[in-house]
Amino acid sequence: MIDWLADFYLWSKSLHVIAVITWMAGLFYLPRLYVYHVEQVEAGSKTDEMFQTMERRLLRGIMNPSLIAAWLFGLMLVFTPGIMDWTALWPYAKGISLILMTWFHYWLAERRKDFVAGTNTLAGRQYRMMNEFPTVLMLIIVFAVIVRF
Repeated sequence: MIDWLADFYLWSKSLHVIAVITWMAGLFYLPRLYVYHVEQVEAGSKTDEMFQTMERRLLRGIMNPSLIAAWLFGLMLVFTPGIMDWTALWPYAKGISLILMTWFHYWLAERRKDFVAGTNTLAGRQYRMMNEFPTVLMLIIVFAVIVRF
């Protein structure tokens, strides 16, 4: 029933990597935009509107589709016969990290709503610190998949 996934394996793997790259780019860039937004922009100004537009387009136009594609092609890889070694630790480390990465994505989306409503309470320093979160998760995921501990 799922044997067709084996024939599509290299395509799904390639598309998964592309989706992850674009998703990660957004996960790194959006908190950076929030830092500049909070530190350099006056609420209600034209620049505030411009930042909100950039943040919305990044989230909806790049990050959300990339998140969906990364999950879709990643699940295709998981269900490809003979690919996963469920006796090893690495699939679980990657899975937990991926769930945390997805949580971070939605956390960023909620912070965008705060900017839109004019209720953001976080400082640039806090966004800078949160910007390290996807980096740590990326390291765990890459080492888990490549080293396969």
